[in-house]
Amino acid sequence: MKRRWSHTVVYLDLVFLLNLCVDYLMLLAAGRLAGEVLRRPRLLLGAVLGSLYACAIFLPGLGFLEHPLCRICVGVVMALAAYGSSAHLLRCTLVFFGVSAALGGAILAVTLLGGQGMTLQNGVFYSGMDLRILLLAAAGCYVALTLVFGRGAGHSLRELRTAQVRLHTRRVTLTALVDTGNTLTDPVTGRPVLVAEGEKLKALFPPDGGPRPEELRDPTAALERLGAGAEGRRWRLLPYRAVGVSCGLLLALRTDGVRVGETDYGPILVALSPTPVSDGGGYNALIGV
Repeated sequence: MKRRWSHTVVYLDLVFLLNLCVDYLMLLAAGRLAGEVLRRPRLLLGAVLGSLYACAIFLPGLGFLEHPLCRICVGVVMALAAYGSSAHLLRCTLVFFGVSAALGGAILAVTLLGGQGMTLQNGVFYSGMDLRILLLAAAGCYVALTLVFGRGAGHSLRELRTAQVRLHTRRVTLTALVDTGNTLTDPVTGRPVLVAEGEKLKALFPPDGGPRPEELRDPTAALERLGAGAEGRRWRLLPYRAVGVSCGLLLALRTDGVRVGETDYGPILVALSPTPVSDGGGYNALIGV
C-alpha cells in the first residue's frame, strides 16, 4: 500500500514496519534504562499502537494527528500499554520520552549533515531504503542508545522469564525475575541461586517430604528435621544480606536442574523464601546472572 504525500510516495507497510521496530526498541531501551521489569508482549503492544499512529498521519483527513498534543497523548498511551502495570509508570514514561527525543535528534542531525537513509516526515520515521537495511538501522539505534545512556543509568537489567525447577521426576514452573542487581550466589560454587517463594515449590516434594510453611520462617529448625530424611544431603542453610537484614538465613535445596528462559543452570541451589519475592505479585522467583 502506498500514499502520495508532499510529492513523495510513502509506502504505509514500510512506515508501519519501520516504526514498529523503532518504537519497540525505544520502549525496550527506556524500560532497561529505568530499571523496570520487562514484559515483552506489553512492549510489543505499545509499539503496535505507535506504528498505527504513524500510518494514520498519512491518511486523508487525519492531518490533525500531527498536532504536538496528539503526539504527546499517543506517547502516553504507548507508555501505558508498555508499562501500565509498573509501580514506576511516571519514571518509565519520562525516560521513554527522553529516549524518543534523543533518537529523533540523532536522525535529524544525520539529515542536516546530508546523510541519506532514515528520516523524519511528519514526526514519523520513514525511509526508502531496503528493508533489511532498515531493520539493521533500527537495531543500531537501540544499541547506540543503550551504550550511550546505559553507562550512567545505574540500573540493573530486570526481565521476566519462565523458570522450571526439577527434582527427580517432579517439576515446578515459575515466573522468574532475572535481575543483574541480585548478587546472591552459592558460597561453595559461586553459581547463582534461584530464590523462590517456598509455597510455590510444594509440588516438588511428596506429602510431608518438604518444609512446612511455618518452618520456612525458622530455617534452622527446618534443616534439623529435613536433614534427617532421605533427601537430607540436599538441604542446607544459605546466608544472605538485604535491606534491613545484615545477616539472614534461608533454607536452600540442591535441585537436579533449573532452567530460566533459554539458560540451563543445571543443579543449582534454590532458596525457599518464607515471604513473596514480588511486591506486586508479577513473579514468584528471582535470580541473578
